[in-house]
Amino acid sequence: MNARRRTVLAAGAAGAAALATGCGSSGGDGGDDATPTPSAPGDATGGAELARTGDIPVGCVTTIFKERKIVVTQPTEGDFKAFSAVCTHASCLVSTVSDGTINCPCHGSKFSITDAAVEAGPATRPLPAEQISVSGGAIRLG
Repeated sequence: MNARRRTVLAAGAAGAAALATGCGSSGGDGGDDATPTPSAPGDATGGAELARTGDIPVGCVTTIFKERKIVVTQPTEGDFKAFSAVCTHASCLVSTVSDGTINCPCHGSKFSITDAAVEAGPATRPLPAEQISVSGGAIRLG
């Protein structure tokens, strides 16, 4: 039986919920709940803070900010990327990550954590990129 790991993070001034979903060699995800320090509102360096850089693990773990409909990844150390969490096939929210893909529960579309390219359909378009800035250990919208 695969272990499961789900981590709920408090994020943003509105307290948006985030789900960190991990993957392993077995493709499973799951584990513990954790609540890091809540994020502060936006300042001169960008928009609302989504998370701290330390909250987004390197590799096959992705954080899905469901209320903001954004997925944040760190495919390699220090390389943070953000994409829409809305599947380009039927507008469902992506919900899990396994074996390096962001997965949609509705029809099985899979997107790369590196560039959101379609890895498996029925989606034919990648997840759109979202603008984020990374400064002082904070990941912010915009």
